[in-house]
Amino acid sequence: MQFKVEAVCRDTNARAGVLSLPNGDVDTPVFMPVGTNATVKTLLPSDIEELGYSLILSNTYHLYLRPGEDVITRAQGLHSFMSFKGNILTDSGGFQVYSLARFRKMHDDGVEFRSHIDGSLHYFTPEKVVNIQKTLGSQIMMPLDECTAAGVGYETAKQAEERTYQWAVRSKEEFDRRCDPDKQSIFAIIQGNMFRDLRKISLERLADLDFPGYAIGGLSVGEHKDDMYGILSQIAPNMPSSKPRYLMGVGEPVDLLNAVEHGIDMFDCVLPTRNARNASVFTLNGIISLRNERFKSDFSPIDETCGCTACKKFSLSYMRHLFKTKEILGLILATKHNLYFLKRLMDGARDAVKNGAFTDFKKKFIAKYKK
Repeated sequence: MQFKVEAVCRDTNARAGVLSLPNGDVDTPVFMPVGTNATVKTLLPSDIEELGYSLILSNTYHLYLRPGEDVITRAQGLHSFMSFKGNILTDSGGFQVYSLARFRKMHDDGVEFRSHIDGSLHYFTPEKVVNIQKTLGSQIMMPLDECTAAGVGYETAKQAEERTYQWAVRSKEEFDRRCDPDKQSIFAIIQGNMFRDLRKISLERLADLDFPGYAIGGLSVGEHKDDMYGILSQIAPNMPSSKPRYLMGVGEPVDLLNAVEHGIDMFDCVLPTRNARNASVFTLNGIISLRNERFKSDFSPIDETCGCTACKKFSLSYMRHLFKTKEILGLILATKHNLYFLKRLMDGARDAVKNGAFTDFKKKFIAKYKK
């Protein structure tokens, strides 16, 4: 993996770059569609490629439980299994450990958890998670970490930061022993909850380990937006400048632009695709619900300026009809629209950085989007 910063905004920390991965280059800033179970829900792999995405995310925890490592091995890796030619980043399962807290027990050596599917007992260590991702064959893997909920006490957050660091050390050692750096890379995850001193410690210690890339975890977990932006303003600009910077779990358009402003290069979130399946779509004027009665006889597209299939070929009236009658096509078209919208937003931010106009680009987008 190689990363090149091509331009930096003169007024902010926003940057445009190119992430070179084994399965093709990725322009940054970039949003990664989430394909948790080896599929971006409702879309074919060819749809993802046609939308212009060359990097998506899948989840180690879910794929480990179903279909299992043995199936992925016999399929000759995740790419072959899901017929996707682009690059894949696999999350470690750390967030699932957090979100499924009632099923797990944390230990310094790893995490014991029961499957949310059948209740079977499993144990993840940092080393095991690296080796599962080696089997998956993802281009970027994430180490096992401990994510904490917004509002936890200082000592709990400190313990999680320490555990995350120790697990990062072990993960990198296992990666160096077992994995081919020409085929896969591993990023570190900065933790520390909303405590700025812990975030600073986490960043400094992980930076000393010289990972190929760095992620900010544990945001967008229920904290106030001001807290998220405060952590971003402190941490993002101080992450290693020559390495890609990844903000995990964020996908709301305004949040994306605010994070880009602070120097973030990569994002993922289930929000755009989940919202689409619930008839909620992005427009330049904000989010709308396709089930709204006011669209019953509205034969204009979702967004006059959008070039996605839904906007080029179908009306709001028709889209509303699809959701009211529970037709699968509605989910497909809305998903394509939301992912097209975010791809265009990130491409626009990238072009604005390269043209020295990011601040104006962001200001105009937010002023209109909030109406």
